Amino acid sequence: MHDKLTESDIRKMEEEIEHRKLVVRPKALEDLKVARAQGDLSENFEYYAAKRFKNQNESRIRYLENMIKTAHVIDDNSAEDEVGMNNTVTVEYLDDHSTQELKIVTTVRANSLGGYITPESPVGKALIGHKVGDTVHVKVNDAVQYDLKIIALENTDDSGDEINSY
Repeated sequence: MHDKLTESDIRKMEEEIEHRKLVVRPKALEDLKVARAQGDLSENFEYYAAKRFKNQNESRIRYLENMIKTAHVIDDNSAEDEVGMNNTVTVEYLDDHSTQELKIVTTVRANSLGGYITPESPVGKALIGHKVGDTVHVKVNDAVQYDLKIIALENTDDSGDEINSY
Protein backbone atom coordinates (compact mmCIF):
# COMPACT_ATOMS: atom_id res chain seq x y z
CA MET A 1 0.00 0.00 0.00
CA HIS A 2 1.28 3.44 -0.92
CA ASP A 3 1.05 6.25 1.59
CA LYS A 4 -0.94 9.26 0.45
CA LEU A 5 1.31 12.30 0.80
CA THR A 6 1.02 15.94 -0.21
CA GLU A 7 3.71 17.85 -2.08
CA SER A 8 4.44 19.60 1.23
CA ASP A 9 4.98 16.23 2.99
CA ILE A 10 7.48 15.23 0.33
CA ARG A 11 9.26 18.59 0.52
CA LYS A 12 9.61 18.25 4.32
CA MET A 13 10.93 14.71 3.95
CA GLU A 14 13.46 15.81 1.33
CA GLU A 15 14.63 18.62 3.64
CA GLU A 16 15.08 16.14 6.49
CA ILE A 17 17.01 13.74 4.23
CA GLU A 18 19.30 16.56 3.10
CA HIS A 19 19.91 17.66 6.71
CA ARG A 20 20.62 14.09 7.80
CA LYS A 21 23.05 13.54 4.90
CA LEU A 22 24.86 16.88 5.05
CA VAL A 23 24.83 17.64 8.79
CA VAL A 24 23.96 14.60 10.89
CA ARG A 25 25.88 11.96 8.88
CA PRO A 26 29.29 13.76 8.98
CA LYS A 27 28.90 14.42 12.72
CA ALA A 28 27.90 10.78 13.37
CA LEU A 29 30.93 9.54 11.42
CA GLU A 30 33.26 11.91 13.27
CA ASP A 31 31.84 10.83 16.65
CA LEU A 32 32.35 7.20 15.66
CA LYS A 33 35.95 7.88 14.59
CA VAL A 34 36.73 9.68 17.88
CA ALA A 35 35.14 6.90 19.96
CA ARG A 36 36.97 4.19 17.99
CA ALA A 37 40.29 5.94 18.65
CA GLN A 38 39.80 5.52 22.40
CA GLY A 39 41.09 1.96 22.23
CA ASP A 40 39.51 -1.24 23.52
CA LEU A 41 36.14 -1.53 21.73
CA SER A 42 34.84 -4.34 23.96
CA GLU A 43 34.16 -1.92 26.83
CA ASN A 44 33.84 1.31 24.88
CA PHE A 45 30.32 2.61 25.55
CA GLU A 46 30.93 5.77 23.49
CA TYR A 47 31.83 3.64 20.46
CA TYR A 48 28.63 1.58 20.67
CA ALA A 49 26.47 4.67 21.29
CA ALA A 50 28.07 6.46 18.31
CA LYS A 51 27.62 3.39 16.11
CA ARG A 52 23.96 3.04 17.14
CA PHE A 53 23.30 6.74 16.41
CA LYS A 54 24.98 6.45 12.98
CA ASN A 55 22.87 3.38 12.15
CA GLN A 56 19.64 5.07 13.31
CA ASN A 57 20.41 8.07 11.10
CA GLU A 58 21.05 5.83 8.06
CA SER A 59 17.87 3.88 8.79
CA ARG A 60 15.82 7.09 8.95
CA ILE A 61 17.30 8.27 5.61
CA ARG A 62 16.36 4.94 3.97
CA TYR A 63 12.88 5.07 5.50
CA LEU A 64 12.20 8.60 4.21
CA GLU A 65 13.63 7.84 0.74
CA ASN A 66 11.41 4.76 0.50
CA MET A 67 8.35 6.73 1.62
CA ILE A 68 8.97 9.30 -1.10
CA LYS A 69 9.66 6.65 -3.74
CA THR A 70 6.43 4.74 -3.04
CA ALA A 71 4.17 7.71 -2.25
CA HIS A 72 0.90 8.44 -3.96
CA VAL A 73 0.86 12.25 -4.21
CA ILE A 74 -2.51 13.80 -3.40
CA ASP A 75 -3.88 17.30 -3.79
CA ASP A 76 -4.42 19.08 -0.48
CA ASN A 77 -6.92 21.61 -1.84
CA SER A 78 -10.57 21.44 -0.86
CA ALA A 79 -13.62 23.66 -1.21
CA GLU A 80 -13.40 26.70 1.05
CA ASP A 81 -16.47 25.71 3.08
CA GLU A 82 -15.99 21.91 3.13
CA VAL A 83 -13.83 19.75 5.38
CA GLY A 84 -10.72 18.62 3.51
CA MET A 85 -7.01 17.94 3.85
CA ASN A 86 -5.17 20.23 6.32
CA ASN A 87 -8.43 21.77 7.56
CA THR A 88 -8.94 22.22 11.29
CA VAL A 89 -12.46 21.27 12.35
CA THR A 90 -14.18 21.86 15.68
CA VAL A 91 -16.72 19.15 16.39
CA GLU A 92 -19.29 18.60 19.10
CA TYR A 93 -19.93 15.06 20.33
CA LEU A 94 -23.72 14.91 20.48
CA ASP A 95 -23.84 12.29 23.23
CA ASP A 96 -22.14 14.46 25.88
CA HIS A 97 -21.88 17.87 24.12
CA SER A 98 -18.10 18.00 24.58
CA THR A 99 -16.09 19.62 21.80
CA GLN A 100 -12.78 18.79 20.18
CA GLU A 101 -10.56 20.40 17.58
CA LEU A 102 -9.32 18.00 14.91
CA LYS A 103 -7.01 18.51 11.96
CA ILE A 104 -7.23 16.37 8.82
CA VAL A 105 -3.69 15.31 7.83
CA THR A 106 -1.78 12.67 5.87
CA THR A 107 -0.62 9.47 7.56
CA VAL A 108 2.95 10.73 8.06
CA ARG A 109 1.63 13.57 10.25
CA ALA A 110 -1.19 11.69 12.01
CA ASN A 111 -1.33 11.74 15.81
CA SER A 112 -4.82 10.87 16.99
CA LEU A 113 -4.03 11.72 20.62
CA GLY A 114 -2.92 15.18 19.47
CA GLY A 115 -6.04 15.69 17.33
CA TYR A 116 -4.32 15.01 13.98
CA ILE A 117 -6.42 12.47 12.06
CA THR A 118 -6.33 11.03 8.55
CA PRO A 119 -9.13 11.04 5.98
CA GLU A 120 -9.00 7.22 6.17
CA SER A 121 -9.81 7.17 9.92
CA PRO A 122 -13.46 6.63 10.92
CA VAL A 123 -13.83 10.27 12.05
CA GLY A 124 -11.93 11.59 9.03
CA LYS A 125 -14.10 9.58 6.61
CA ALA A 126 -17.24 10.94 8.26
CA LEU A 127 -16.07 14.58 8.15
CA ILE A 128 -14.54 14.89 4.65
CA GLY A 129 -16.72 16.94 2.30
CA HIS A 130 -19.12 18.16 5.00
CA LYS A 131 -19.80 21.74 6.09
CA VAL A 132 -20.31 23.71 9.30
CA GLY A 133 -23.70 22.80 10.77
CA ASP A 134 -23.70 19.26 9.35
CA THR A 135 -24.18 16.30 11.66
CA VAL A 136 -22.15 13.24 10.66
CA HIS A 137 -22.32 9.63 11.84
CA VAL A 138 -19.04 7.98 12.84
CA LYS A 139 -18.89 4.18 12.76
CA VAL A 140 -15.74 2.77 14.34
CA ASN A 141 -17.20 -0.76 14.35
CA ASP A 142 -20.61 -2.36 15.00
CA ALA A 143 -20.31 -1.70 18.74
CA VAL A 144 -18.88 1.83 18.62
CA GLN A 145 -20.84 4.49 16.73
CA TYR A 146 -21.63 8.11 17.49
CA ASP A 147 -22.70 11.41 15.96
CA LEU A 148 -20.69 14.61 15.60
CA LYS A 149 -21.81 18.09 14.68
CA ILE A 150 -19.36 20.32 12.80
CA ILE A 151 -19.40 23.65 14.63
CA ALA A 152 -16.39 25.39 13.06
CA LEU A 153 -14.04 24.96 10.12
CA GLU A 154 -10.73 26.68 9.57
CA ASN A 155 -8.71 26.43 6.39
CA THR A 156 -5.24 25.81 7.81
CA ASP A 157 -2.03 24.57 6.22
CA ASP A 158 0.62 22.09 7.27
CA SER A 159 3.55 24.49 7.70
CA GLY A 160 3.90 23.85 11.44
CA ASP A 161 3.15 20.12 11.32
CA GLU A 162 5.94 17.64 11.96
CA ILE A 163 6.60 14.48 9.97
CA ASN A 164 6.31 11.48 12.33
CA SER A 165 9.45 9.63 13.39
CA TYR A 166 8.25 6.26 12.09
